[in-house]
Amino acid sequence: MSKTSSDLVRHALHGPTMGTRWTALFFAPPERDPAPIREALQAAVEEVDAQMSSWKPDSDLMRLNAAAQGEWVAVPERLAEVLRLGLEIGKASEGAFDIGLGDAVTAWGFGPEDAAPDRIRAAMSAQRQPAFERLELDDGRARKRGPLVLDLNGIAKGYGVDRLAQTLAAQGIEAGLVGIDGEMRASGLRPDATPWTIAVESPDPLRRTPHSILALENASVATSGDYRHWIDLGARRLSHTMDLSRGAPLLSSPASVTVVARSCAEADAWATALMVLGPEGGRTLARKYQLSALFLMREKDGSVSSVGEGSLFAVNVPDPSSTLEARGADGV
Repeated sequence: MSKTSSDLVRHALHGPTMGTRWTALFFAPPERDPAPIREALQAAVEEVDAQMSSWKPDSDLMRLNAAAQGEWVAVPERLAEVLRLGLEIGKASEGAFDIGLGDAVTAWGFGPEDAAPDRIRAAMSAQRQPAFERLELDDGRARKRGPLVLDLNGIAKGYGVDRLAQTLAAQGIEAGLVGIDGEMRASGLRPDATPWTIAVESPDPLRRTPHSILALENASVATSGDYRHWIDLGARRLSHTMDLSRGAPLLSSPASVTVVARSCAEADAWATALMVLGPEGGRTLARKYQLSALFLMREKDGSVSSVGEGSLFAVNVPDPSSTLEARGADGV
């Protein structure tokens, strides 16, 4: 006999990962012990971090970064999967999303080291090609075909969310909401047959308030913004999002871009790409690849305006009580 919603116990699990924390919300029968589920979820994100972290000198990513140009390096399956997806979205976005900006990320102080003027000058003067032209993948191995420092901060967190969802499913939990920081993935429906709801955050660096609410069913969402990680350069505040053409942070961008897609890794990477391209170029690209995206822009009077692309974000959503339906998003 199937369980009714009143028979199920709500579980909200969490743990540390990638300098922040992962979360998992799901419902299970009373006799189900959540401890093994939590252990499996923690192991899943630790595997991602061990392979893809630029903060761990012994990660598989940093081992690849340390390899000589032209040297084939064995890479584990999950890292290879993320590298391949990163290159695909990099090529599709014509370099707006690029996984080869690790030297610039570190130089400007958004990695494990403080910003350094000499490294900044080197990053800005480097002759750059997009990573999809300099990294070759072949059957569980990779090699660099030119100067290249890889950084997966724009996609690894989303992939970690995907691994949380896959791990829940492997544990027999078919419906749930998982996330790392602000990247989320919803599977199925809540026990009362309603979608999972999450907030699209207002781009306010001083407080966390909702701009709008998304209702998610079998879809993922990720946001890239300028209001959580930045540096102050004189009177100017620069966000952590890098511009491939300059080897430096963007000089102007939307306050945030939110993307709904099939997988959270895709949503994560595309949100960065659209952030780099801005509202005009970003909406053009979103239409080309049938992405659902919400752009939030700061106006001169300090207010925030919004414009959407795709069926989920077809109109401005100024009311935080609004609900945006996201059922089985098509993604890319």
